[in-house]
Amino acid sequence: MNAPVDLAALARATLDDKYDVERGRVFLTGTQALIRLPIMQRRRDIAAGLNTAGYISGYRGSPLGGYDQALGRAKKHLEEHHIRFQPGINEDLAATAIWGTQQLDFFPGAKYDGVFGIWYGKGPGVDRCGDVFRHGNGAGSSKHGGVIALAGDDHGAKSSTQAAQSDFIFKAVGMPVLSPSNVQEILDFGLHGFAMSRYSGCWIGFKCVTDIVESSASVYVDPEHVRIVLPEDFPMPAGGLNGRWPEFLGFIEQEQRLYHHKLFAALAYARANSLNRTIWDSPNARLGIVTTGKAYNDVRQALDDLGIDGHTAAQIGVKLFKVGMPWPLEPNAIADFCKGLEEVLVIEEKRQLVEYQLKEQLYNLPDTLRPRIIGKFDAHGEWDVPQSNMLLPTTGELSPPMVARVIAARIGRFHSSDAIKARLAFLDAKDAIQKAGATVVPIQRIPYFCSGCPHNTSTHVPEGSRALAGIGCHYMAQWMPERRTATFSHMGGEGVAWCGQYPFSNEKHVFANLGDGTYFHSGILAIRAAIAAKAPITYKILFNDAVAMTGGQRHDGPLTPEMIARQVAAEGVQKIVLVTDQPEK
Repeated sequence: MNAPVDLAALARATLDDKYDVERGRVFLTGTQALIRLPIMQRRRDIAAGLNTAGYISGYRGSPLGGYDQALGRAKKHLEEHHIRFQPGINEDLAATAIWGTQQLDFFPGAKYDGVFGIWYGKGPGVDRCGDVFRHGNGAGSSKHGGVIALAGDDHGAKSSTQAAQSDFIFKAVGMPVLSPSNVQEILDFGLHGFAMSRYSGCWIGFKCVTDIVESSASVYVDPEHVRIVLPEDFPMPAGGLNGRWPEFLGFIEQEQRLYHHKLFAALAYARANSLNRTIWDSPNARLGIVTTGKAYNDVRQALDDLGIDGHTAAQIGVKLFKVGMPWPLEPNAIADFCKGLEEVLVIEEKRQLVEYQLKEQLYNLPDTLRPRIIGKFDAHGEWDVPQSNMLLPTTGELSPPMVARVIAARIGRFHSSDAIKARLAFLDAKDAIQKAGATVVPIQRIPYFCSGCPHNTSTHVPEGSRALAGIGCHYMAQWMPERRTATFSHMGGEGVAWCGQYPFSNEKHVFANLGDGTYFHSGILAIRAAIAAKAPITYKILFNDAVAMTGGQRHDGPLTPEMIARQVAAEGVQKIVLVTDQPEK
């Protein structure tokens, strides 16, 4: 605390240290860690004698809404390490480009030993990429490449039309999932992700929730900080697990390789590198807490709020287990953790991923060895009466006080502590004060368009008309009654709901608002669908020259009102009108 300050070191510090410094500690945000990650991978490959490159592509969206802008600002650093950032027109096309990086060694002319790929997108982007992810993961990663898919999950739907939990999408297509709990683990798990992808041939899902990506920390960046251990107990099949061409047995061979070998290789990697591990042990443990990702931070804060540290937990009889790879759940480490326990409490945010796997893995143990497993519901089970036995919600976000009450209740079944009761009383009193102090503001100012934005005027409709909304800033028109805009679609589906309505309605015509960013992303297909359905609809393509909702980025390619007019004319639109308050432009 009183150590002398190294003034010379402070004088040498620059804002570029977050990417340039190769050893020691640097201060990073979660987004900056995701930029430093490929730089570190390239450095590690060079040290290992490999000449690799990196490729990053995706589509912006919270909590990764500013990732592309930060990548653009770091262009000099990325190019120095042979890393190319190419924004995707949309998520699935970006994922297809990533897939292409894993096919370079099929053909002559490759300039590198391999290319590692990073895809990024928010939850809806993961949804729309299911087809590409299934094909790319089935085909496999290259030996010196590897793929990580960054899923920006907005668990609380704070900046999304739907809350997202991408874990189950990755599970559905057979992609292992890594879930970091802090900025340090973004780097560490990212390096493990590339190594696991190369070893197993799998693409790796990488969960990026708001609380982690938008946090910051001082982290270790030494090249040797992460030690990669390749499994010695996995029987690697002849020919390995990486992508190959041609596939003589086609997709049947890919499916067999994925579910009979590749996922087991990923499990072996997780086991060899202790991605799932015991944090606290106890010689006389009765309760085990299993948690993962952001929920791990909630658990640690909850335990601290209850006055429980590692020493106290050992005395009480509580163990703590941290899952770094929530799917597939490596069985050996967690089975060892569960030995001798009376009860296991699984704490994870949103739907049950780890809990159900753990129940499956321990189900066949003898009754005398199998602990009671609870998570979202108590020991009476679930799917009986809605929420009657619910301990933790499957919706929204967890909070430390919410978790603390559940932990205290489970501990209270076998241990009585006045200190814990006093801590709970403090939490209850604090909640009561907050609720009592909360006031309901009778008049609220709704979000509105920025001054000068053309949406201020372009989202009005003629008297007697109505409009449909979509994804983008113009979504807010639904909150403005005078604009008579109601209902919306997913990104790229603007106006298409009318195709299913108009044959069954006496209404003759509607408007559909479509932002220029969405038009470039996928919205032109909605116009094509409306033409094919002969729907009586007018699209208002709202051109403001920016993807304003996620940071004001420019389009990911050339787009002007004149280009749009020519494109939709070629599609068969019957009447096109350009409206502007500055015709001279």
